[in-house]
Amino acid sequence: MPKNILVFGANSAIAHAVSRRFANQGARFVLVARDAAKLEANAADLVVRGAAMVATRIADLNALAGHLLLVSEGITELGHVDIVLIAHGILPDQQRCEEDMLELRNAIDTNLLSVVSLAMITARELERQGQGTLVVLGSVAGDRGRRSNYVYGAAKAGVDVFLQGLRARLDSRGVHVLTVKPGFVATPMTAQFTKGPLWATPDRVAGAICRAIEQSRRVIYVPWFWRPIMFVVRALPDFVITRLGM
Repeated sequence: MPKNILVFGANSAIAHAVSRRFANQGARFVLVARDAAKLEANAADLVVRGAAMVATRIADLNALAGHLLLVSEGITELGHVDIVLIAHGILPDQQRCEEDMLELRNAIDTNLLSVVSLAMITARELERQGQGTLVVLGSVAGDRGRRSNYVYGAAKAGVDVFLQGLRARLDSRGVHVLTVKPGFVATPMTAQFTKGPLWATPDRVAGAICRAIEQSRRVIYVPWFWRPIMFVVRALPDFVITRLGM
């Protein structure tokens, strides 16, 4: 049966790749993002691909006070929600975060506070329904603090721990919580980086997410090889991480 899907950060490359896959199955969408022109283009693309309905909302997701209304409007538009996908975020400049507290706050607000706010509110709605799936994009960066991106990693670690507790609370309530931990993904956010064999495409990540939803998985690393990689990285003592310059 086609799904009703509420997407926050709908303009992200991974979110749109997931949405395309469900559009092919006739899904109905409410898409929320900040860039109106890009959002309308993505909505039109989903309609062409077979989406039964696509509604859009323009919002700055760092404005936490507006989250309750956004979720309420989305659910009213859809009638009920099968899948909530929270996919927004930024990749901050670590050095700028160290030098400018406004940059630091924006990184934490965007990657942690706005995510857990939306997750909490949508989780309550799914709990009232007695069913549904909450999917949140995390990152392997949250598995271990490293000198190059520890502000970003700290935010993602916070999201990971929050979702662990939320998952435990909702486990018996018919609500599935899925944490997605991608490694390097070739998106506009990472355009400045040199790509290598460990990099994945948004479509590959989207395929893994869709399979994980079907299988009611709890946590996935995408691609799969990041799970053993991060197992080793987490096991390394701090002095080794420091000497390696990681």
